[in-house]
Amino acid sequence: MNANRLHLLLPFALPAAADASTALHSLDIPALDKLIARAPLVERVIGEDFQRTLPHERWVARAFGAVPAGTAAADEAPLAPYMLLADGGQPGSATWACVQPVHVRIAHDHLVLIDPASLELADADARALFDVARPLIEELGVRVEAPQPSRWYLSSDAFGTLAGASPLRASGRNIEIWLPHEAHTGERSRAWMKLQNEVQMAWFEHPVNEAREARGLPAVNSIWFHAQGAAQPVRSGFTRVLSEAAATRGLALAANAATDAPPATYGSWRSANGSAASTLIELDPFSAPFIEQDWGRWNAAFATLERDWFSPALAALQSGELGELGLTLCGDTGSVTLNITRGDLRKFWRRRVFASLFIE
Repeated sequence: MNANRLHLLLPFALPAAADASTALHSLDIPALDKLIARAPLVERVIGEDFQRTLPHERWVARAFGAVPAGTAAADEAPLAPYMLLADGGQPGSATWACVQPVHVRIAHDHLVLIDPASLELADADARALFDVARPLIEELGVRVEAPQPSRWYLSSDAFGTLAGASPLRASGRNIEIWLPHEAHTGERSRAWMKLQNEVQMAWFEHPVNEAREARGLPAVNSIWFHAQGAAQPVRSGFTRVLSEAAATRGLALAANAATDAPPATYGSWRSANGSAASTLIELDPFSAPFIEQDWGRWNAAFATLERDWFSPALAALQSGELGELGLTLCGDTGSVTLNITRGDLRKFWRRRVFASLFIE
């Protein structure tokens, strides 16, 4: 069976150059090292420290045509309508933003957002909180949909060109510069601040939060706005798209590509792949350890991918079973894309090292 083309998208696989010595400690990835050494460089995007969106979000938005081609460094990833589609909603032509319940921690002299995935927010609790927030949102003339309890979708002309930061972009940091602002003026949105305050007050001492705090869990004490945009006609260069990310799955659905969860190993993908000519797989074991700066766990995630993906993919290229392998490795500001074929593996004079990909 010849699986023609496989592309792996790896969010948070590239730490900043300043973290290289720590991140690379005991990293043992010979198959990936060989792939990186021999692969031609397709694209290197150097982001900026204060971009609101994440490199893998910008990459999928460009790959599917949700933003114009040739805008690799632009800070645009209007993914909320596609996320809504993936969650079972119908975005239509309206402008939507994704809003998530979050915990904002009080630090010494500022507020810090924690990774929403670490909240361990059960669907029933998320739904209870939403049921309290919904009438407050609708009273302000804002349309709201919540097909998935912990991801809500809001649409309102009052939000205009409001720009919010991806939750993982702001997680662990002072939230001041990441709060939603008007994209063209930089000013805060009074409409959003009013809505946020109404929800925060309604959730203060809510039974869900009292129960969470009794279990030693952080209260759900705020909401986070991001990914605002309207759906555009998109297309897919991939026959199948396998990802857990709502944005990626939604883009695939909008482009009429088959979509599913990513398989655990290269072998299981090969067994299920059939005659599909081109597959995009998004693998994301790195986000949590990257955000938490847990480089031991980040290394362990690489070891697992080396065993389950990089080594068998390299063998498949060498045997001709796999025609082409693409790799997009992302950090929190930039990304690198490489493509490799069987012929590239013979070019022994190419000697790129993994550390050379790290984003300054």
